[in-house]
Amino acid sequence: MKKASLLLLILFSVITTKAQDSLMLRKFFDEALVNGKCYENLRYLCKNIGPRLSGSAGAQTSVEWSKKLMDGYGFDKVYLQEVMVPHWVRGAKEHGFIIDGTTRIAVPIAALGMSVATPKEGITANVIEVQSLKELETLGEAAIKGKIVFFNRAFDPRFIETGAAYGGAGDQRFAGPAAAAKYGAVGAIVRSLTESLDDYPHTGTTGYDPQGGNIPAAAISTIAANKLSTMLKMRKLPLIKFYFKQNCQHLPAAKSYNVIGEITGTQNPNKFITVGGHLDSWDLAEGAHDDGTGVMQSVEVLRIFKSTGYRPKNSVRAVFFMNEENGHKGGTKYAELAAANKEEHIAAIETDEGGYTPRGFSFQGVSSSFLKDVNKNWKKLLEPYEADRLIAGGGGTDIGPLKETLPSIVLIGFRPDSQRYFDIHHTPNDVFENVNKRELELGAGSIASLIYLIDQHGF
Repeated sequence: MKKASLLLLILFSVITTKAQDSLMLRKFFDEALVNGKCYENLRYLCKNIGPRLSGSAGAQTSVEWSKKLMDGYGFDKVYLQEVMVPHWVRGAKEHGFIIDGTTRIAVPIAALGMSVATPKEGITANVIEVQSLKELETLGEAAIKGKIVFFNRAFDPRFIETGAAYGGAGDQRFAGPAAAAKYGAVGAIVRSLTESLDDYPHTGTTGYDPQGGNIPAAAISTIAANKLSTMLKMRKLPLIKFYFKQNCQHLPAAKSYNVIGEITGTQNPNKFITVGGHLDSWDLAEGAHDDGTGVMQSVEVLRIFKSTGYRPKNSVRAVFFMNEENGHKGGTKYAELAAANKEEHIAAIETDEGGYTPRGFSFQGVSSSFLKDVNKNWKKLLEPYEADRLIAGGGGTDIGPLKETLPSIVLIGFRPDSQRYFDIHHTPNDVFENVNKRELELGAGSIASLIYLIDQHGF
């Protein structure tokens, strides 16, 4: 009889807890959708501040404004975390031409981040097209020396999750120019990392060696890449040349900051759940989806908690990381200080895949039994909001260093719909007008809900 009563009590407790959780998640989404602030905050960041490449005046202005924003929300703690960051400057607009005999065909290019400049007069050379870094090794110095290497591996369209296609093509941008330099190439042109066929060149970081041996490297739009490839196949190699000119500079490292807001835990003030994105952006546009949406969703989580009266058991931090795009110094510094201060971190969530419709979350480095438990306990609660895809996968670049210094932490990536992200990623088209208000707010509600569940129930 006593056993039956105990089982009934446990069952009643579980049902009551689930009902309370369901009501709280509904409360968070109502606040995000009815009174949400992240869209208007994003508008200010994009339109009043704009591009925010590390070391720039825009980056510093964004730091000052972000701290003021968090102060205004009345979080328990708001502070800056100093970090030294690279200061790379694009300079005057780049120029690129396909040269076919006496004909010059202008094509859209953009210097890759951390690339060196061309000589003042630019570079003109024959072009050799490759599909992989391995192909460089096969061709060798005899075929490559003195030429511009054209990396033209397209996205693999078979991947449903487009981030996998980006990962599959990305080594040619980050490692390709440095690899080509070892075989005597004088420059590198890299097909933009997108499946979209358009005339927007997509920038992004390429590997840079401070010791030297770097060659100028630029992204070329996908339409122009197809044109160049077709012309190379139709003509004999010596007839087709490429010219490009870019004016990049490497300036001394600059002082910048991570911006951090915190709601202190009522029961475990020294245990932390972090949510963050990166405040810096490339210089070509406003950095709306990459990653203005992420930082605005992160601070919105804390605002939602305050507005709904939810006081977390554990301390919850919103972190605006600096320098994700071309150095990852902000994430590294945050992890270093967390370890030095002997902080106990339960979980970290990164939102850096755009402000599109939420689909779920990926969990990095966890067991299959862990994922099974997460799905068993939380999937039904997240289903009404269509954010219930809880899978194994990456956490994120900025939170990654936490795993090295705090091995027990669970790293989580917010996973919105991925189909449109790489159409505008790292391009002049990454502007506020391409963000949907409702999608952005749904994402903020989803992240707030997951943090609540972690805070209440742990793993």
